[in-house]
Amino acid sequence: MIDFSFTEEQNMLREMVRDFANNELKPIAQKIDEEESIPDYIIDKIRELGLLGASFPIEYGGSGFGEVGYCIMQEEIARACLSTATFIGAHQSIGTNSIYIGSTEEQRQRFLPALTSGEKIAAYALTEPQAGSDAFNLKTRAELDGNEWILNGEKMWITNAPFANVFAVFARTKLGISLFYVPAETPGISIGAPEKKMGIRGSKTASVTFDNARIPQDYLIGREGKAFIYAMKTLDAGRIGLGAAALGPMKELLELSTVYAKTRKQFDQPIANFQAVQFMLADMAAEIYGCESMLYRTANDYDHGVVTSRQAAIVKLRCSEALDKIADLAIQVHGGMGYSRELSIERVYRDSRINRIFEGTNEIQKLVIANDLIKRNGKM
Repeated sequence: MIDFSFTEEQNMLREMVRDFANNELKPIAQKIDEEESIPDYIIDKIRELGLLGASFPIEYGGSGFGEVGYCIMQEEIARACLSTATFIGAHQSIGTNSIYIGSTEEQRQRFLPALTSGEKIAAYALTEPQAGSDAFNLKTRAELDGNEWILNGEKMWITNAPFANVFAVFARTKLGISLFYVPAETPGISIGAPEKKMGIRGSKTASVTFDNARIPQDYLIGREGKAFIYAMKTLDAGRIGLGAAALGPMKELLELSTVYAKTRKQFDQPIANFQAVQFMLADMAAEIYGCESMLYRTANDYDHGVVTSRQAAIVKLRCSEALDKIADLAIQVHGGMGYSRELSIERVYRDSRINRIFEGTNEIQKLVIANDLIKRNGKM
């Protein structure tokens, strides 16, 4: 028998994060969107709760909850505020995780504790003006000069860039694509103005330019020329986490829509009595059930070292599409009120759209899935 139940420890984690999200984060989520900034005290509280290193092993300063625990946390955070979930994901699931995946044991001991504790905030610097979906085409270069690497190039759409302490930078070297641990205070680094975005507006996104930025030779993470593999493995975890950040808002929207349908009256009766509305609620519930099942199965597989890129791509593809569909249905159930900024549904509708783009567009996910199927002769 396959056991799909959560452990007592995981349930306690969910309860703790839900309490924080409901009581402290959700009440200011609209303000975060309007002011395009997450308050420092919220980040401090997330740090104090140990959530900025939730997935990492205890020996590196993490909380030891693994990918399943990370997804539980992100589901509850994103249910209250997708901007905040994006900040956490950029720091933990891709920024710090890329360093964890690529590092030697000595580097893990040296670099990770400050990141997993939240003392330092990380950003994942892969995307460039001419290297989005075509990540292998990056132009940023790193050249060895004595005992230092010199970085030159530009990154764009870097989440957390305006306030990150550390950049996980992918750059081309003589042996291929390599990964570097780059402190933000390094001379020669400049950060662009925060992007004005349609959604997840509380999450800070900006370009990062490297102009003869020098870092120590031993800030090369892992092996030179092997970082494209690190990047792809990092995105596997990132795509699973993104699925969790989509699942939380799905559940919130269904709950809001069900309550509204039972209280909103038309033709002298609650609109929940009408089959058209019932069908919308049923469609939302069906999407959630499928997404939740595949998400936690895949996260559990990841924790046991058996996840494939195909599984992660399917989670990202399906969960991001489901959230868009559910957000649209929630607006339809609420009618004019759903379109109004008075309710959170309008904000979630805007926030949801980015999920089909970042962590690899959904078109790229389909290529990942298809290529793996072809390689394995269609075997699941």
